[in-house]
Amino acid sequence: MSSMWILDEAPPAPDARIPYGPGTHHFGELRLPSGPGPHPVVVAIHGGFWRAKYDLAHLGHACAALTASGFATWSLEFRRVGHEGGGYPGTLEDVALGADFLRTLAESHPLDLSRVVFLGHSAGGHLALWLAARPRLPSGSSLYSQTPLRPLGVVSLAGVADVTRAYELGLSDNAAGQFLGGSPLEVPLRYQRASPAALQPLGVPQVLLHGSEDDTVPVAMSADFCSRGRAHGDEVRCVVLPGAGHFEVVDPRSREWAQVLDAVRSLL
Repeated sequence: MSSMWILDEAPPAPDARIPYGPGTHHFGELRLPSGPGPHPVVVAIHGGFWRAKYDLAHLGHACAALTASGFATWSLEFRRVGHEGGGYPGTLEDVALGADFLRTLAESHPLDLSRVVFLGHSAGGHLALWLAARPRLPSGSSLYSQTPLRPLGVVSLAGVADVTRAYELGLSDNAAGQFLGGSPLEVPLRYQRASPAALQPLGVPQVLLHGSEDDTVPVAMSADFCSRGRAHGDEVRCVVLPGAGHFEVVDPRSREWAQVLDAVRSLL
């Protein structure tokens, strides 16, 4: 069965949609498991090649399944290419603000901030890895934060782990160039500060799951990122899913979903 149904079928409603900032796209969807908690948390970031066309709805199926398995989920919306202020640096500023807002949420919801995992799909995998890499940013960068929320680890699902390579491959009609406003030659600093591959080692464990038949983001991107991370001393592993394409990793009805759950649990 194709996993494309997640793009068309409305997901289960979240427990709450909560703003984390002043803008229209500054909100997240919170889902809480049953029981008193405090609950481990998955900060979830949707894909769509950073473009306004794609929102957080399709990731809601995966978030609901994670919550049913005992994890609170905080799924972030953010400005994207096509929105005023979207792209670089606004998209990165938004996901950073949204992730750090978990501290505020924990004041009124039973969330265990000592057990947080970042998870993202496709371009959201890029953003999840980048969030974990924030301590690697130079202090002079506008994206630098003194106290970024630190996860126990990151799960990247068919992630765009290397934005420079994404540009070189021309993925999704030059999505990387549109996101960063130019080529690696034109805006090299943006690629250095926005690409997880340029910020390795990330310093937290990572699990990268990727379908062997993914025709949207090539599996080699995750494999190469893992090899480079290990060479830098990171605890990182790549799980290649035989026969899987791009969306099975966020389809809770897929045979691959159990491995996504295992990856999250392995980091907590």
